[in-house]
Amino acid sequence: MICPCHKKGDTSVVDSRPTEDGTAIRRRRLCICGERFTTFERVQFRELTVVKKNGRKSPFDREKLSKSIYVALKKRPIDTETIEKFISKISRSMEELGQSEISSNTIGTMVMEGLKDLDPVAYVRFASVYRNFREEKDFVQFVDRIDVFKKR
Repeated sequence: MICPCHKKGDTSVVDSRPTEDGTAIRRRRLCICGERFTTFERVQFRELTVVKKNGRKSPFDREKLSKSIYVALKKRPIDTETIEKFISKISRSMEELGQSEISSNTIGTMVMEGLKDLDPVAYVRFASVYRNFREEKDFVQFVDRIDVFKKR
């Protein structure tokens, strides 16, 4: 594994343990430069390709999915472990579809449906980017159509 600090590959594993939900192995590593960092090892059943709205294809990047979810949940009262479980659930759901190619629309819908139950504010945040809201009225129309805020 390459050290993120000085980009050399001389690292050793100090500690390994499964994550709480058992979907990954968390490894603490020590570099010869003295820096410590954490890596995660996950099972990948198949290589997934994302088909974008414009038809372009790219390999599925779990990190990109993770970043977009973390942005939507920024400053929300959801702990990191819950967020990681949510991301793993979305990734597993995509693999369980049994397809090697999956549309970005399908991924976006999965994330939105999950966020609707997890945190309504994050749901609206994600939807504003995913559905490309341009004006205040777009937000108002979207929120008026959903019932996540009416339950509370």
